[in-house]
Amino acid sequence: MLIDRARHFGAEDIIVSKTDPQGRITYANDVFCRVGAYSVPELIGKPHAILRHPDMPRCVFKLLWQRIKAGEEIFAYVKNLAQTGEYYWVLAHVTPDVGPDGAITGYHSNRRAPHDSAIRVIEPLYAALLAEEAKHEDRNAAMAAGTALLEATLTKAGKSYDEFIFSITPEA
Repeated sequence: MLIDRARHFGAEDIIVSKTDPQGRITYANDVFCRVGAYSVPELIGKPHAILRHPDMPRCVFKLLWQRIKAGEEIFAYVKNLAQTGEYYWVLAHVTPDVGPDGAITGYHSNRRAPHDSAIRVIEPLYAALLAEEAKHEDRNAAMAAGTALLEATLTKAGKSYDEFIFSITPEA
């Protein structure tokens, strides 16, 4: 059940999680548990997608997974779903963990509380991406349409994805 109420955490708090290569949670810190309203045993072994809020466009997750599977880091604004049904926004920094042989062994994510000014920019963008995705019954067509709109938005702004994210992220 969704509850349209935000959960908040402090600027000094860092939500940390680790996953295996398939995105199953292998580590969750106490801040993650507190903000998400989960216990560690409720999280370990579960897909990180249990936090997926329906207000998140699938094309953003597609971009995130493309980047980290390619061995790159990514910063992304994400609206997460707490176990209570409430939501919380994060600025996520996701990186691949690489073993001695160069193979990806999992992923590491640090998440901080975002500035309200960034959320005021992200919310209407995500709403537009979701609306575009919703126009298509076929999941692949929806993803392609959302991705095309995101790319068009970035092109119009004259920025890469990373430049856009950093342009709306106030300095700490």
